[in-house]
Amino acid sequence: MTILREIQASLISDEPNLGSVFLKLRLLAARLGSDILGDWVKHEMSGYPKDIDLPDYRIVAVSYRGTFSGPFNSGIKNAPIPTWIVEKHAGEQWTNHRIRDGIAAIDDLVRGSKDSGVLGIDASNLILMLQGKVYERYACIEISGSLSRSSLVQIQNEVKSRVLELTIELEKSIPAAAEIVLSSPETNGIDAQEVSRIINQTIYGNYTSINNSGAAAQIGITTVQGNAEELVKMLEAAGISKESAAELAEITKTEEPTSIEEPLGRKAKKWMLENLKKAEDGTWKVGISVATDVIKKAVMGYYGL
Repeated sequence: MTILREIQASLISDEPNLGSVFLKLRLLAARLGSDILGDWVKHEMSGYPKDIDLPDYRIVAVSYRGTFSGPFNSGIKNAPIPTWIVEKHAGEQWTNHRIRDGIAAIDDLVRGSKDSGVLGIDASNLILMLQGKVYERYACIEISGSLSRSSLVQIQNEVKSRVLELTIELEKSIPAAAEIVLSSPETNGIDAQEVSRIINQTIYGNYTSINNSGAAAQIGITTVQGNAEELVKMLEAAGISKESAAELAEITKTEEPTSIEEPLGRKAKKWMLENLKKAEDGTWKVGISVATDVIKKAVMGYYGL
């Protein structure tokens, strides 16, 4: 069995071993000559250093509860703290937690939180930041933060889904990649630039022009800024139909982004909800998760965010 098909077989088994999958994927990356894929595998296995940008699927929401003491021995226990208050006074990094642990550590966290359904995080520094900001005349004496166990399960599923989609795209677009076996280092017929394009689409959701491949691969988005025609071309190249791409470009021209973190405006969000079904029924030549990423990143490029 070829390396690529061994990976596929492992992923669709009842209990896929991601450690084994990643080792095979690392070998496949070497045979394909793809540093981009090799780096992603390394970071997923060993963890992401602080100077490396995280994929969007590794950023999860945090919820907070607090205990407050008021006048005349009054108090409020275990009260939920609105996210907008935390973000306003402490910053976005407190409401969106970045999971940099390797996938094995995430597996352990998921197993360890099976009964409780949540994972606690240290939120002691928030006590000073939110003092007097939540309830008037009430002192904050304790804050606890928690992550939903399901958000970590979603990371596991997202990784498995992207690896499977990657192997499917490689098999369809570069048939020679599906014939690579352990005993043979030959990689004749492999288009390195096409490999880089597929990896950036399925793993990172980057649907911009690839200038070259390997360690020096660069992704350029500056040509899209303010250029609706280029935005249409980028979306179409990613697998979104020309008609749909043109619709989104027209919407994007007529409204402003909601924020840096959320580039889609009200009309664009409505459009995406109505059109994502096209990724599911095959009208678009791209999966739902990847389509979501590409649309957001392309719109960010258009707005210059």
